[in-house]
Amino acid sequence: MFVDVAKIVVKAGKGGDGAVAFRREKYEPAGGPYGGDGGQGGSIILEGDEGIRTLMDFRYKRFYKAEDGENGKTKNQYGRKGQDLILKVPVGTLVKDGNTGRVIVDIKEHKQRYVIAKGGKGGRGNSKFATPTRQAPRFAEPGTKGEEKTIILELKLLADVGLIGFPNVGKSTILSILSAAKPKIANYHFTTLKPNLGVVRVGEEQSFVIADIPGLIEGAHEGAGLGHDFLKHVERTKLLVHVLDGSGIEGRDPIEDFYKINEELVKYNPKLKNKHQIIVANKMDLPQFRDWIGKIKDEFEPLGYRVFSLSAATKEGIKELKYGIWEVLKDIEYEYETFDEKMVEYFEEPEEEPIIVKKEEDQYIVEGSFIERLLYSVNFDDLDSLRYFQNVLKQKGVVDKLRELGIKENDTVLICGYEFEFFE
Repeated sequence: MFVDVAKIVVKAGKGGDGAVAFRREKYEPAGGPYGGDGGQGGSIILEGDEGIRTLMDFRYKRFYKAEDGENGKTKNQYGRKGQDLILKVPVGTLVKDGNTGRVIVDIKEHKQRYVIAKGGKGGRGNSKFATPTRQAPRFAEPGTKGEEKTIILELKLLADVGLIGFPNVGKSTILSILSAAKPKIANYHFTTLKPNLGVVRVGEEQSFVIADIPGLIEGAHEGAGLGHDFLKHVERTKLLVHVLDGSGIEGRDPIEDFYKINEELVKYNPKLKNKHQIIVANKMDLPQFRDWIGKIKDEFEPLGYRVFSLSAATKEGIKELKYGIWEVLKDIEYEYETFDEKMVEYFEEPEEEPIIVKKEEDQYIVEGSFIERLLYSVNFDDLDSLRYFQNVLKQKGVVDKLRELGIKENDTVLICGYEFEFFE
């Protein structure tokens, strides 16, 4: 089993600021507050997509941000909501918190959605702060910040395609050309001791996972050589690409090799007889290839096998093979591998950050996300706005807590980094 991992940062959009505006119309002499609310920031949403096989795209881009909400407008018009950003991930993707490692969600189904970063709330316009005694508020509320998280995406990779064949037929070279994998390549038997994995991109959103399965020898079904390890990987694939030495320069008969390997597959598990296979005759750059390719096609094409000729050395025929594999894969039903449901823990919605009132040495300090929002909404040049600020501090118990800590007239209070003098 292979696990594909990507670490990314997601940042939801900020909520739009509320507007400060007043009616100034010919037949409305009284006017009044007219500022609309800001729009909500866009959220970042993960969506399961059965057409995506890997986390490849998340390696090229690590930071994702949704659109901010639009600021409120005059005439009580709301700002436009920020557009959500939908990140499509393979079905079977496990999402973890990048800081704690805790599991957030397991995307198990096609089209399943999960809001991984929630957009900030839009701020209220000044019309929302009007009261019988405060008829012309000159302040509005700013939008809140969108959530920002570092997350880890994990995906159990099942190879869609398995490259099989006797040792030294060119499987590792073919893998390295088709994908970005960098397997060890040398001209001797049993070069590959464990499967090498690569991802082959077909289009902008299409890709498949291919594995160079370790070379096989006769008796593998009894555990000889790499035996059972090899065959377990074969069982998991959707399609087998059977690579033959089309030149015969190793002194082997490629047609006999095909039947010997398939015999080992069936002895290990009779169901493997029905596994989809295509045949690749490699080493077409060698003169001996011409002596064999006709025999190979005459033997296998009447049996329904597609035969591709290529040269891993010159890369001739690679493109035809890639798209030929994809055409077959599209028609084979896919099985998804998900993580054990027992290990999945879901985060609860975080509670609003509490207001912190404390004393450090001779300094009184007030902090918290709510207080920060409140502070930025205040117009300190406007008496009504300042009174609103003071009233909210009293309602939230901030003034009482400061008194409990021993605050006195004219003492300094640091509120979210800004200094204020305390007056009763």
